[in-house]
Amino acid sequence: MAAPPNLEEGQSAYRPPKFNGQYYGWWKARMHDFFMAEDCELWDIICNGPYVPTRVLEEPPFSMAKTSKEYTEADKIAVEKNFRAKKILVYGIGLEEYNRISTCDTSKEI
Repeated sequence: MAAPPNLEEGQSAYRPPKFNGQYYGWWKARMHDFFMAEDCELWDIICNGPYVPTRVLEEPPFSMAKTSKEYTEADKIAVEKNFRAKKILVYGIGLEEYNRISTCDTSKEI
């Protein structure tokens, strides 16, 4: 994995690294480290897909997605993490890449 030849000085530890369309492997490794430093569960959401709160039913299909009114506090926190992971990914790309992924619903799709 090669680093870009013109690494900019003063890159922020508080903002995700920007992807410019080149050096994907390098950017992905930096994004992994950024997510792990923010919250290690965010990387799990990206790799495994979002958390979808469900309720158990007594007859088939045996489980169904909850409506937002049925969310518990734990459900709300988990759903917020889904959106936080997607937000960080979107902030780490440029306009051209955003146009390619703007229809994705989850961070895993991105």
